[in-house]
Amino acid sequence: MRLEELINQHQYELSQTDHIIWKYIYHHKNECRRMSVHQLAAACNVSSTTVVRFAQKLSLDGFSDLKALLKMEREYTLCTEEDAVKKVIDHYQRVSQDMAKKSFQPMSELLYRAERIIAYGSGYVQSNVVKELKRLFLFDKVLIYEIQGKDELTSVVKMLTPADLVIIVSLSGETPLAVEVAQQLKLQSVPLISITRLQENSLAALSTENIYIETSEFHLYADQSLPTYKSMMIYFLVIEIWFIRYQAYKKRQRQLKEKDAEEEIF
Repeated sequence: MRLEELINQHQYELSQTDHIIWKYIYHHKNECRRMSVHQLAAACNVSSTTVVRFAQKLSLDGFSDLKALLKMEREYTLCTEEDAVKKVIDHYQRVSQDMAKKSFQPMSELLYRAERIIAYGSGYVQSNVVKELKRLFLFDKVLIYEIQGKDELTSVVKMLTPADLVIIVSLSGETPLAVEVAQQLKLQSVPLISITRLQENSLAALSTENIYIETSEFHLYADQSLPTYKSMMIYFLVIEIWFIRYQAYKKRQRQLKEKDAEEEIF
């Protein structure tokens, strides 16, 4: 956990003196990583005991833990506009090339054979991905029913059968509701396709098939307290590639049926 998060968690327990220590650390992180407890105390005009107590108020064992936490925090530098654009473009190109090698056949087969298709996004961006997925496949007369809200999702899941299909989009793959639903679907033998970030996660482990997506994340600002920038556009790119692959899969299925029909005639 970052030091800033600990400060926020324990802010009401900190005294005015503690805030003086924190202010100094915040503005001199590089120097503090190399300081002893006595040096930091002298810089803040407080006693060494006061510095140790400050660390303990943050649920740390002492100054050594505070210093270790500071050392673990990565140093971020300002990412220029040109660097940011290049990183995003390079990322899109790399992921696009990787995804172009995927056939998406197992996912397309589940989609093709499903009687009903239910989709759920665990957050705002995820819901937008579901909406785009729904829009794309509608062109091919594939109806995807978007479910919103916990009550609606849990109610619908109870009515599903192994002939149906559920698609869940979750960034972390650890959203409690998504994992809970995935566990229930597994008990009911209902196929599940999950779309998650490229990392080991509970949702992917419970899924029949999973589409892993590598996201781009970096700092645009030198201020470490500001959140990192996450490029989510790749999710939309991947589902579009899947849609195109599905068209090819469907065409092959149609050709196989025509071939079987011809063989039956003869």
